[in-house]
Amino acid sequence: MDLLLLLKAAIMGVVEGLTEFLPISSTGHLILAGALLGFDDEKAKVFDIAIQTGAIFAVILVYWERIRSTIIELPTQRRAQKFALNVLIGFLPAVVLALIFGKFIKAHLFTPIVVATTFILGGFIILWAEKRTAVATRVHSVDDMTALDAFKVGLVQCLAMIPGTSRSGSTIIGGMLLGLSRKAATDFSFFLAIPTLIGAGVYSLYKERALLSAADIPLFAVGLVFSFISAWLCVRWLLRYISRNSFVPFAYYRIVFGIVVLLTAWSGLVSWSEG
Repeated sequence: MDLLLLLKAAIMGVVEGLTEFLPISSTGHLILAGALLGFDDEKAKVFDIAIQTGAIFAVILVYWERIRSTIIELPTQRRAQKFALNVLIGFLPAVVLALIFGKFIKAHLFTPIVVATTFILGGFIILWAEKRTAVATRVHSVDDMTALDAFKVGLVQCLAMIPGTSRSGSTIIGGMLLGLSRKAATDFSFFLAIPTLIGAGVYSLYKERALLSAADIPLFAVGLVFSFISAWLCVRWLLRYISRNSFVPFAYYRIVFGIVVLLTAWSGLVSWSEG
């Protein structure tokens, strides 16, 4: 196995883990990082989706007590049944729309310029949402969510099919606009990520299995490990951060980063690959 390729896999794993659960788009960062590293062929696209599983293992570890108690209480406790059903309801829209539009989006929108544009638009939406939701909170815990709340957040999550939008950004900011507290929206975003990203990873590996071989195992293993470690650190930090801060800094980051990508592409300073 090429050591340089393993180094690229490690870098991509770190990028995935650090950006998956922040409202800054992991897919967007992976597309941009892959363009710079020359790691953007068809196999790399499968890799990008597959290593999301490493980040999800980090969420499972952080939320293990809640997940464990839900599994144990599921046969008898109404609270656990309601929570599990809400996660399922929130998950279903992404499944349906991904099957309908996924191929088209992957073929036409997975480019650095599209990502940069959605970075900027997403940044302004976050700034607007933070101002609008200052006094609009009505749901303070994931246990207070109704099935309709879960369905609405699930629909908002589908916006993340557009690269650069951010799955966590869509669900967290969308949840806040729908009346969830910052903590409830963030928690539900994490729980919703478990079936969404594991499902996407398994489906992508199965669908593109012809591109892969046993020789690719070290490449994917490195990406998964680095994704897990960086995501675990990021999730623990984010849960502390949201208890005292807003998402405004992430909005400005998105806007500035998007502008930098557009300017470097326009000037020719960086030759961004189009995938």
